[in-house]
Amino acid sequence: MRESYPSDVSRIQFEKIRSILEGARKKTRPRKLDLYDVFCGVLYVTRTGCQWRMLPRDYPKWSSVYAYFRIWEGAGESGESIFDTALKKAGWQREKKEWQK
Repeated sequence: MRESYPSDVSRIQFEKIRSILEGARKKTRPRKLDLYDVFCGVLYVTRTGCQWRMLPRDYPKWSSVYAYFRIWEGAGESGESIFDTALKKAGWQREKKEWQK
């Protein structure tokens, strides 16, 4: 069991968006990571602005979390990124300053 962070969503919120996130990746083999922990890891980085390599050890490896983030940043069916769609459904919003590239 990992430590809880203010950037985490609840398990109930996550269940609302699980299907969106799971549908972004082809199923080639069983998933070894808890998708909830991965999603919360992405939220931690996006909310705090820390570097991927500085992700706390409570989360899965930074490289795994980053790999999922790259997949979720791809456009979904609506033309919006899968991550943005999931955030809206979970009741979160991106802050522009955090996402300027």
